[in-house]
Amino acid sequence: MNTLIPTLSVILSLTSAAIAAPQVFNFKDPKGVNNAVFNLDAPLEAITGSANGVSGTVTFDAANPAGTQFKITVAAASLHVGNPVMKDHLHGAMWMDVAKYPDMSFESKAVKNVKTTGDTTTLDAVGTFTLRGVSKEMSLPVKLTYLKDKLGLRVPNQKGDLLVVRSQFSIKRGDFGINPKAPEDKVSDTIEITLSIAGASPK
Repeated sequence: MNTLIPTLSVILSLTSAAIAAPQVFNFKDPKGVNNAVFNLDAPLEAITGSANGVSGTVTFDAANPAGTQFKITVAAASLHVGNPVMKDHLHGAMWMDVAKYPDMSFESKAVKNVKTTGDTTTLDAVGTFTLRGVSKEMSLPVKLTYLKDKLGLRVPNQKGDLLVVRSQFSIKRGDFGINPKAPEDKVSDTIEITLSIAGASPK
Protein backbone atom coordinates (compact mmCIF):
# COMPACT_ATOMS: atom_id res chain seq x y z
CA MET A 1 0.00 0.00 0.00
CA ASN A 2 2.82 2.42 0.87
CA THR A 3 4.31 2.01 -2.61
CA LEU A 4 0.97 1.92 -4.42
CA ILE A 5 -0.11 5.44 -3.42
CA PRO A 6 3.03 7.20 -4.81
CA THR A 7 2.74 5.12 -7.99
CA LEU A 8 -0.88 6.15 -8.49
CA SER A 9 0.06 9.78 -7.88
CA VAL A 10 2.72 9.64 -10.57
CA ILE A 11 0.28 8.06 -13.06
CA LEU A 12 -2.37 10.70 -12.34
CA SER A 13 0.19 13.48 -12.70
CA LEU A 14 1.37 12.16 -16.06
CA THR A 15 -2.21 11.75 -17.26
CA SER A 16 -3.06 15.33 -16.28
CA ALA A 17 0.07 16.64 -18.01
CA ALA A 18 -0.83 14.77 -21.19
CA ILE A 19 -4.38 16.18 -21.16
CA ALA A 20 -3.14 19.73 -20.54
CA ALA A 21 -0.33 19.61 -23.10
CA PRO A 22 -0.28 22.53 -25.56
CA GLN A 23 -1.31 21.79 -29.15
CA VAL A 24 0.53 22.98 -32.23
CA PHE A 25 -1.80 24.22 -34.97
CA ASN A 26 -0.45 24.33 -38.51
CA PHE A 27 -1.65 27.21 -40.71
CA LYS A 28 -0.38 25.92 -44.05
CA ASP A 29 -3.75 25.60 -45.76
CA PRO A 30 -3.86 23.32 -48.86
CA LYS A 31 -7.23 24.86 -49.81
CA GLY A 32 -5.72 28.36 -49.99
CA VAL A 33 -8.61 29.80 -47.98
CA ASN A 34 -6.46 31.40 -45.28
CA ASN A 35 -5.75 34.99 -46.19
CA ALA A 36 -4.63 38.45 -45.19
CA VAL A 37 -6.52 41.43 -46.62
CA PHE A 38 -4.88 44.86 -46.89
CA ASN A 39 -6.45 48.25 -47.52
CA LEU A 40 -4.97 51.69 -48.25
CA ASP A 41 -7.66 54.39 -48.21
CA ALA A 42 -6.20 57.62 -49.62
CA PRO A 43 -8.30 60.69 -50.53
CA LEU A 44 -7.95 60.10 -54.29
CA GLU A 45 -7.68 56.31 -54.44
CA ALA A 46 -8.55 53.28 -52.34
CA ILE A 47 -6.45 50.17 -52.86
CA THR A 48 -7.58 46.78 -51.57
CA GLY A 49 -5.86 43.45 -52.03
CA SER A 50 -5.16 40.12 -50.40
CA ALA A 51 -2.54 37.44 -49.88
CA ASN A 52 -3.24 33.72 -49.45
CA GLY A 53 0.29 32.36 -49.09
CA VAL A 54 -0.11 31.87 -45.35
CA SER A 55 1.91 29.39 -43.28
CA GLY A 56 3.26 29.01 -39.76
CA THR A 57 2.16 27.64 -36.40
CA VAL A 58 0.37 28.68 -33.25
CA THR A 59 0.98 26.80 -30.02
CA PHE A 60 -2.20 26.92 -27.93
CA ASP A 61 -3.41 25.30 -24.71
CA ALA A 62 -7.12 25.76 -24.00
CA ALA A 63 -6.38 25.29 -20.28
CA ASN A 64 -3.61 27.92 -20.35
CA PRO A 65 -4.14 30.44 -23.20
CA ALA A 66 -1.63 32.80 -21.56
CA GLY A 67 1.07 30.49 -22.92
CA THR A 68 0.03 30.98 -26.56
CA GLN A 69 2.87 31.43 -29.07
CA PHE A 70 2.61 32.67 -32.66
CA LYS A 71 4.78 32.41 -35.74
CA ILE A 72 2.87 33.33 -38.91
CA THR A 73 4.42 33.94 -42.34
CA VAL A 74 2.86 35.30 -45.53
CA ALA A 75 4.54 34.81 -48.91
CA ALA A 76 4.96 38.26 -50.48
CA ALA A 77 4.54 36.84 -53.99
CA SER A 78 0.97 35.84 -53.08
CA LEU A 79 -0.03 39.51 -52.70
CA HIS A 80 -2.77 40.25 -55.22
CA VAL A 81 -4.73 43.24 -56.49
CA GLY A 82 -7.24 43.23 -59.33
CA ASN A 83 -5.35 45.54 -61.68
CA PRO A 84 -2.50 43.58 -63.39
CA VAL A 85 -0.29 46.67 -63.86
CA MET A 86 -0.78 47.69 -60.23
CA LYS A 87 0.07 44.13 -59.17
CA ASP A 88 3.37 44.29 -61.11
CA HIS A 89 4.19 47.57 -59.36
CA LEU A 90 3.23 46.08 -55.99
CA HIS A 91 5.65 43.18 -56.48
CA GLY A 92 8.41 45.42 -57.85
CA ALA A 93 11.50 46.91 -56.23
CA MET A 94 9.91 50.26 -55.34
CA TRP A 95 7.11 48.61 -53.41
CA MET A 96 7.29 45.12 -51.86
CA ASP A 97 10.35 43.87 -53.80
CA VAL A 98 9.18 40.27 -53.49
CA ALA A 99 12.27 38.91 -55.23
CA LYS A 100 14.52 40.32 -52.49
CA TYR A 101 12.09 40.00 -49.56
CA PRO A 102 10.01 36.86 -50.19
CA ASP A 103 8.29 36.72 -46.80
CA MET A 104 6.57 38.91 -44.23
CA SER A 105 6.05 37.54 -40.75
CA PHE A 106 5.00 38.00 -37.15
CA GLU A 107 6.57 36.10 -34.24
CA SER A 108 5.31 36.59 -30.70
CA LYS A 109 7.41 37.02 -27.59
CA ALA A 110 4.58 37.27 -25.06
CA VAL A 111 0.81 37.65 -24.79
CA LYS A 112 -1.08 40.08 -22.55
CA ASN A 113 -4.64 40.93 -21.52
CA VAL A 114 -5.82 37.34 -21.99
CA LYS A 115 -9.58 36.84 -21.60
CA THR A 116 -11.52 33.64 -22.31
CA THR A 117 -15.26 33.17 -22.67
CA GLY A 118 -16.42 29.73 -23.76
CA ASP A 119 -14.33 28.64 -26.74
CA THR A 120 -13.16 32.20 -27.56
CA THR A 121 -10.01 33.90 -26.25
CA THR A 122 -8.95 37.49 -26.87
CA LEU A 123 -5.42 38.71 -26.19
CA ASP A 124 -2.69 41.11 -27.26
CA ALA A 125 0.23 39.36 -28.94
CA VAL A 126 3.51 41.21 -28.42
CA GLY A 127 6.29 40.40 -30.83
CA THR A 128 8.23 41.21 -33.98
CA PHE A 129 6.57 42.12 -37.27
CA THR A 130 8.95 41.86 -40.24
CA LEU A 131 8.17 43.31 -43.65
CA ARG A 132 10.47 44.14 -46.55
CA GLY A 133 13.53 43.38 -44.40
CA VAL A 134 12.48 45.78 -41.62
CA SER A 135 11.52 44.46 -38.17
CA LYS A 136 9.32 46.38 -35.73
CA GLU A 137 8.13 45.50 -32.25
CA MET A 138 4.32 45.50 -32.26
CA SER A 139 1.34 44.50 -30.15
CA LEU A 140 -1.47 42.94 -32.19
CA PRO A 141 -5.04 42.37 -30.97
CA VAL A 142 -5.98 38.73 -31.60
CA LYS A 143 -9.18 36.71 -31.30
CA LEU A 144 -8.80 32.93 -31.03
CA THR A 145 -11.66 30.44 -31.39
CA TYR A 146 -10.83 26.89 -30.30
CA LEU A 147 -13.00 24.30 -32.09
CA LYS A 148 -12.42 20.92 -30.53
CA ASP A 149 -12.98 17.90 -32.82
CA LYS A 150 -14.10 20.17 -35.70
CA LEU A 151 -11.24 19.59 -38.17
CA GLY A 152 -13.35 17.10 -40.12
CA LEU A 153 -15.82 19.86 -40.98
CA ARG A 154 -13.02 21.71 -42.85
CA VAL A 155 -10.95 18.74 -44.04
CA PRO A 156 -13.12 15.67 -44.80
CA ASN A 157 -12.16 12.41 -43.10
CA GLN A 158 -9.57 14.16 -40.90
CA LYS A 159 -9.88 13.96 -37.12
CA GLY A 160 -8.56 16.75 -34.95
CA ASP A 161 -9.09 20.28 -33.69
CA LEU A 162 -9.25 23.71 -35.33
CA LEU A 163 -7.97 27.07 -34.12
CA VAL A 164 -9.43 30.12 -35.85
CA VAL A 165 -7.34 33.30 -35.64
CA ARG A 166 -8.65 36.79 -36.40
CA SER A 167 -6.71 40.05 -36.12
CA GLN A 168 -7.09 43.62 -37.39
CA PHE A 169 -4.23 46.11 -37.13
CA SER A 170 -2.46 48.82 -39.12
CA ILE A 171 1.11 49.66 -40.09
CA LYS A 172 2.78 52.68 -41.69
CA ARG A 173 4.04 52.26 -45.25
CA GLY A 174 6.93 54.65 -44.59
CA ASP A 175 8.12 52.65 -41.56
CA PHE A 176 8.88 49.69 -43.82
CA GLY A 177 10.34 51.54 -46.82
CA ILE A 178 7.38 50.79 -49.09
CA ASN A 179 7.82 53.50 -51.74
CA PRO A 180 7.99 56.25 -49.09
CA LYS A 181 8.03 59.01 -51.74
CA ALA A 182 4.61 58.04 -53.15
CA PRO A 183 2.10 60.92 -52.69
CA GLU A 184 -0.18 60.27 -49.73
CA ASP A 185 -3.22 61.76 -51.48
CA LYS A 186 -3.05 58.78 -53.89
CA VAL A 187 -1.41 56.09 -51.72
CA SER A 188 -2.23 56.14 -48.03
CA ASP A 189 0.67 55.84 -45.60
CA THR A 190 -1.58 53.76 -43.35
CA ILE A 191 -2.05 50.13 -44.38
CA GLU A 192 -4.95 48.39 -42.65
CA ILE A 193 -4.51 44.62 -42.38
CA THR A 194 -7.13 41.98 -41.57
CA LEU A 195 -5.92 38.43 -40.88
CA SER A 196 -8.43 35.57 -41.19
CA ILE A 197 -6.91 32.11 -40.83
CA ALA A 198 -7.62 28.66 -39.40
CA GLY A 199 -5.02 26.16 -38.24
CA ALA A 200 -5.24 22.38 -37.90
CA SER A 201 -4.13 20.04 -35.14
CA PRO A 202 -4.75 16.51 -36.44
CA LYS A 203 -5.19 13.52 -34.12
